[in-house]
Amino acid sequence: MRVFVTGGTGTIGGPVVAELLRHGHTVLALARSNRSADVLERAGAEVLRGGLDDLDVLRAGAAQADGVISLAFTPNYGTAEGLAAAIAEEGAAMAVLGEALIGSDRPVVTVSGTPWVAGRASTEADPLPLQGPVAGRAQSVNALLALASRGVRAIAVRMPRTVHNKGQGGFAGLLADQARQSGLVGYPGDGQQRWPAVHALDAASLFRIALESAPAGTSWHAVADEGDAVRDIAVVIGRRLELPVQAVPDETFGPFGPIFAMDQPASSARTRAALGWKPVGPSLLQDLENIQ
Repeated sequence: MRVFVTGGTGTIGGPVVAELLRHGHTVLALARSNRSADVLERAGAEVLRGGLDDLDVLRAGAAQADGVISLAFTPNYGTAEGLAAAIAEEGAAMAVLGEALIGSDRPVVTVSGTPWVAGRASTEADPLPLQGPVAGRAQSVNALLALASRGVRAIAVRMPRTVHNKGQGGFAGLLADQARQSGLVGYPGDGQQRWPAVHALDAASLFRIALESAPAGTSWHAVADEGDAVRDIAVVIGRRLELPVQAVPDETFGPFGPIFAMDQPASSARTRAALGWKPVGPSLLQDLENIQ
């Protein structure tokens, strides 16, 4: 299968490109910069130059492909306005990619987050939240999945709060980055709230499986660790960075504060049973031992 990939040099995207190529697919990957183009070409992908906001380029990429994996997201997390702009840009790109495939029965796999449900781990059957700071992302994903009725094999792979690789990435990575800047490892609330996680290589295998075989209009959970207590995550980061660990106000984390403070475990039981996905990488707490 010839697959058009956006976000192919990110924490998830790099492993996805490698996974696709290793399993006999060819990859056409979007690249905004010379650096990204070089990385993708060295990996073995063909490059299509442009950014996530170049909608004509996205249409052209989808038109040349047997399937699409949409991963690109502008990492503008500093303010609520920046996060909203990044979500709107992603949504516009997702809509264009989906529309380009209408009537073709070709697959498009997009990324979203696992939902949170009070009192239990969320499952693949739970809807994405339509309120809160990332509600716009849920709306875009739902609109894409609705194209299943118009001849698009649209699929969502829901990612946990931390996608990690060599101690980096996701919410845990943001905690570590902030700790390096502030001199302490802060966590919101009492630290007992749980964050799910997955190793990036395991996530990549699920994207490939979903592209190859998942039915139209379905959502799947790329969750290996159902939920680690945030304080346990902070303690490992503090030990590795030799920094103190303590509770801090939610506002410390900007627009992510309300999300960081929530208990949000997630299950992938249905994904494993239905698609045969078997995560094999190290757990988050194991992988954080690589932090330097």
